Amino acid sequence: MTDENRPNPDALLSSLQRAEAAQKRGRLKVFLGMAPGVGKTYAMLEAARRELAAGHDVVIGYVETHGRKETDALTQGLPQIPRRPLDHRGLALTEFDLDATLARQPQLALVDELAHTNAPGSRHPKRWQDVAELLDAGIDVLTTLNVQHVESRADTVLQVTGTEIRETVPDRILDDAVVELVDLPPAELVQRLHEGKVYLPERASAAAQNFFREANLTALRELALRLVADHVGVDTRELRRTQAAGGPWKSGHCLLVAVGPGPFSRPLIRWTRRMADGLRCRWLAVHVENPRPLSEAAQVQLGKNLAAARELGAEVITTTDENLVRGLLRTAREHNVTQIVFGKPGSSRWGDAWRGRSALQQLIEASGDVDVLVVRADKPESAAAPRPPLFRFESQGKQFLAAVAVVAMVTLLGLGLQRWLGYQAVALVYLSAVVLLAMFVGRGPNFFAATLTALCWNFLFVPPVLTFHISGFHDTMMFAMYFVVALATGQLTTRLRLQQLAERQREQRASALYQLTRELASAGDFPQVLSVAVREVGAAFDADVAVLLPDPEAGPQLTPYPAGLWVLDEKEESVAAWAYQNDQPAGRFTDTLPQATALHLPLSAGAKPSGVIALRFHTGQALSIQQRNLLDSFVRQIALVIDRQRLRDAETGAKLLAQSEQLGRTLLNSVSHELRTPIAAITSAASGLRESSALTPTQANLAAEIESASARLNRLVQSLLSAARIQSRQIRPNLDWCDVADLVQVAWHGVENLLGQHPVTRSIAPGLPLLKLDFVLMEQALANLLVNAATHTPVGTAIEILARVEEKELMLEVADRGPGLPANELERIFDLFHRATGAKPGGTGLGLAIVKGFVEAQGGQIQAANRAGGGACFTIRLPVPAAPSLPEEPT
Repeated sequence: MTDENRPNPDALLSSLQRAEAAQKRGRLKVFLGMAPGVGKTYAMLEAARRELAAGHDVVIGYVETHGRKETDALTQGLPQIPRRPLDHRGLALTEFDLDATLARQPQLALVDELAHTNAPGSRHPKRWQDVAELLDAGIDVLTTLNVQHVESRADTVLQVTGTEIRETVPDRILDDAVVELVDLPPAELVQRLHEGKVYLPERASAAAQNFFREANLTALRELALRLVADHVGVDTRELRRTQAAGGPWKSGHCLLVAVGPGPFSRPLIRWTRRMADGLRCRWLAVHVENPRPLSEAAQVQLGKNLAAARELGAEVITTTDENLVRGLLRTAREHNVTQIVFGKPGSSRWGDAWRGRSALQQLIEASGDVDVLVVRADKPESAAAPRPPLFRFESQGKQFLAAVAVVAMVTLLGLGLQRWLGYQAVALVYLSAVVLLAMFVGRGPNFFAATLTALCWNFLFVPPVLTFHISGFHDTMMFAMYFVVALATGQLTTRLRLQQLAERQREQRASALYQLTRELASAGDFPQVLSVAVREVGAAFDADVAVLLPDPEAGPQLTPYPAGLWVLDEKEESVAAWAYQNDQPAGRFTDTLPQATALHLPLSAGAKPSGVIALRFHTGQALSIQQRNLLDSFVRQIALVIDRQRLRDAETGAKLLAQSEQLGRTLLNSVSHELRTPIAAITSAASGLRESSALTPTQANLAAEIESASARLNRLVQSLLSAARIQSRQIRPNLDWCDVADLVQVAWHGVENLLGQHPVTRSIAPGLPLLKLDFVLMEQALANLLVNAATHTPVGTAIEILARVEEKELMLEVADRGPGLPANELERIFDLFHRATGAKPGGTGLGLAIVKGFVEAQGGQIQAANRAGGGACFTIRLPVPAAPSLPEEPT
């Protein structure tokens, strides 16, 4: 294979990553139509019945049949989830029950009307957000959608039909969906409308005269066909990217659309999305922040525009520059943008047209090798949408009043000084007032003050006074120059002041982020990290802050950090839980549970959030773009530090555990070896005394007791040594071929004197194969099991030893008919030093742990269970190897 035909490795990796993400996420299938009544719900229900017949778990989450009998019939036999009742202003409403569907966890859910707006009180404002949460939970979804509700096509629908579409679905929801077109000729749809199969008769007549005109339906049908064709083209291109034949299809395009606070930005964003779909390229939505502050309404509109760009799949970038054109071009070159989308300036207002044409002309002249696409901005969504004025008289009313007051004061001062200074010097006093005023007010009030002072100077001081007529040439020149200089210096001073204000705000944001980073870096432990996070976030954003972290002992449940500045109620905790589970912001100022009191942000710096931070703001104003960006930076920094601190704590704990285990093993080995020497001496002396004929019966009994106690102590030391070897993983089995019957016999004889009055039954299946084992280790394991059975069962209880082969495994069982094992301790029964509840005193909890270690060291497994009818059973499973080859006998 040549290099030219070799598949693109980056494309292959990207495809594999997308495929892996798609496996975890549910699949979405959208039945798309040009208008209501084409049969989308009918087609969806037919597909659902086919899935149900194939054995899949299918439920109806929400289906609206509109009373059509043939559609109602298809719902029969399909499991349905009851709708969630809601009360809104005295009206009883029903909505799709998202929580019930998530709890039900079906394989496939039917959720009709994807663009539907949920009733107030629902978790999400829009149904497509409910569907997105179902997909994130791994549930497949079938849904329906009309083409006019696709966000990027809403402007075209408005132009074609004259109807404003308020319920839209972002295009990114359709990016990974399977789109099936439900088509119907426009004439047939009109006929269905007249037959009452789409709307009731009273609505049908109005619809036929407006939206359902055949020309409109033909245009909508073309839109739907193009949308499906574009979607199919995406799949084809994706396939071609990963194939070798012909090489991948590459696209070098990258679009950039300028986004501002005006209402005309939204249509430009939609236009750019449509063009990006056609070119199959990435696109950026860029806002250039200038020193001039935005009003609260403009900030809200800007936030909506940027949010719309995100919903449509744009990469949103906010940059800062005094000059709009310079900021756009700098961002374009940094991101290899090939085409800039700019709105065509209107001509209804001279100020707006002058500003727009000026910026557009500068952009075209300075764009260089970057293409500039000038697009006519469509009508904004609302006819009453505000346009940005040259001067905001309402928001700057106090500044205008201040300008009038200053001009009046300077005028009175000039009237008093005129006789000594002359009217020419009064102009300098006016000019000084304009410059000083520019340090405190905006451009509009300053422009107004410059104009007013020029008029006052002309009317009150320049001869002839009390008229606007200027008789002398020099006075005329001075008046003109005064007006130009006052206006220029005032505007320049205002500009410098705004730049200084912007720099101060940027410095404050940078200082706040630096302060947070420094305090987090100096935090010594986890509580200090959380305390710093609560304090710094609260101070920076004037809010009460609470941090919720997952409790390792309580599973995914979040636990509030005790040092938080406010206590969350049950409702707020549920919002925080949703933000944590879905790794998305929720609560106030978001589209998810906006009725909440606080804004809940997941502390996410990687694949999984490390917690949630909740902010309850003291003011009711929404965050500006700059504040939200700073808050996101705060959250990411805190999440990184929390993850780092957890890793550090885990590393410290692991080191301490390793050191503790090493110290324990060293101490155990030392103590065990030090004990064996005196035990051997005691045992030898006791044995010698017991064998001596000079002892009295009492002395002989004492010697026998000493010898027995020494033997028990020796077994304890041996157990400690074995446990130390298991813990240090120093067991090296000496494997050799062994006979199972001999192994059982030797193990039983070794502990026969310890079994006391417990009869032992051996059941060895005939013809057992030879096993490759460490005879000594396996003998001790069996001996420990026998001693354990005798210790924990009443006197006279029978003990059974069974050996057989099942499915190429040898089964060695030691069973009894005693009280059995506590059911809640079966998982811990083989833990080191674990003793069952109610066990007889005197044990060490080492015997079964040693058995498990010895068996697993030889490739086997052991399990414990309670027998039917009472008693315990320990089963050792050992693999049966191929039989050894025997040497041939010489003939």
